Amino acid sequence: MTLPDLRGSTAIVGVAESDLGEVGPDRYAIELAAQAAGAALAEAGLTTRDVDGLFCAIAGRGMAPLDVAEYLGIRPRYTDGTMVGGSSFISHLHHAALAITTGACDVALITYGSTARSDSGRGRLAMGPPELPSYEAAYRPRPPITGYALATARHMHQYGTTRTHLAEVAVAARKWAALNPKAFVRDPLTIEDVLAARMVSSPLTTLDCCLVTDGGGAVVVTGADRARDLPKPPVYLLGAGEAHWHRAISQMPDLTVTAATESSVRAYTMAGVGPQDVDVVQLYDAFTINTILFLEDLGFCAKGEGGDFVSGGRIAPGGDLPVNTNGGGLSYCHPGMYGIFPLIEATRQIRGEAGDRQRPGVTIALAHGNGGQLSSQVTAVLGGGDSL
Repeated sequence: MTLPDLRGSTAIVGVAESDLGEVGPDRYAIELAAQAAGAALAEAGLTTRDVDGLFCAIAGRGMAPLDVAEYLGIRPRYTDGTMVGGSSFISHLHHAALAITTGACDVALITYGSTARSDSGRGRLAMGPPELPSYEAAYRPRPPITGYALATARHMHQYGTTRTHLAEVAVAARKWAALNPKAFVRDPLTIEDVLAARMVSSPLTTLDCCLVTDGGGAVVVTGADRARDLPKPPVYLLGAGEAHWHRAISQMPDLTVTAATESSVRAYTMAGVGPQDVDVVQLYDAFTINTILFLEDLGFCAKGEGGDFVSGGRIAPGGDLPVNTNGGGLSYCHPGMYGIFPLIEATRQIRGEAGDRQRPGVTIALAHGNGGQLSSQVTAVLGGGDSL
């Protein structure tokens, strides 16, 4: 079977966030998903009546597409509830492009919501049964941070990566967040602050860890021909790739190499570009090690060189490679699954709508999602009209 050529066949025509930060105990995840969906559709000049493809994942809702469709009054003819953690939404973009290109739907809505911060400590988070079998339970891990700390320690041992390298990632994210009025934390941060922060799971401190916030996001996708008639400049999907090798961190083949090495090659090949062509990079930075690992595995530097690569402000405002220009999961928002927000920021950078953090002349942007404990990896390459 020959798959359709997806390069440039579909485009993002609307993006939006819901209220972010801490929305309070009277708000619910599905409400934030709906709020973001309404705003993204309005930006696209469309309504829920136009939506015939629904793609969503909400933590704690096993049948999220049914819930969201009911809540929004949508009767989709194509539904995708793929749930592979934080990378789900970039996976949804890939699947939406396939569905639109093959005629399974015409307008795809990708949406997400979470009240992770407001739920914390308020009795709303029910503990689910343990996932069995668990090969790690005897060691009493504290997921997900234990797994990421393990990968961090191995990278440090194998390649000489230092805690200062990790701190560079956190500081760069905070500098971008300072330019983003929607970012949850915007106060100045120094390398010394990160190094002095409370250790949570060695070698990761509180400032090596992502935020816990509320928030939702939505992305609207349609065919390229229709996109050109809508209000916003189309942001085309040029390439996408997915890969996963393991679920449990103890089953990861190499703690320093992720399946992004495969997902990125698939995305670059489809797009006909390489990392040298990318103007801005939006990564899933649940922990500071993520940014270093993914810059290596996505081909921006060699394996083991990520620590040196991010040093000296290279990925911060004014640096050679803008990374996580919204402030990322470390400083902008992280409502449990972050993967829809790289798509939103990449779209705005290509459109030239990122305000004080806007990078000049952005034609191609990369958005990368991570799910589980460095498990599911999904890469998307987006471009403006000049990229076709």
